[in-house]
Amino acid sequence: MIKAGIKSNRYIRRDRDGTLPVMADWLKIDKEMALATYESSVKTFSEDLAIPESGLRLLIDEAKRVGKVNREVTIAEVAELSILGQAQKELGTK
Repeated sequence: MIKAGIKSNRYIRRDRDGTLPVMADWLKIDKEMALATYESSVKTFSEDLAIPESGLRLLIDEAKRVGKVNREVTIAEVAELSILGQAQKELGTK
C-alpha cells in the first residue's frame, strides 16, 4: 500500500497529462477545473510520501490544542515511519 502511494505520487507529479483525465473523472469535474485543481495542489504530493518533521509537529500541536492535551507528544507516539522508510529504500527514493 505504501509503495503504491509512492508510485502514484510520482506519477501525479511527473505526468500531468495522464493525471488530468483521471482527476476529472474521479472528482466529476470538467477538464478546466481538473487543470486548475492539479496546478494548485500538485506540489503537495511529495514523490516519496515524506512528511517534513516540521509539518508533522504542526499537526500534532494543533491536535493537542483541539484536544486540550497539555503534555508533550512525540512524533514516535503518533507516527511509525520505519515502514515508509523501508518502502522508500526499496523504491530508491531515499
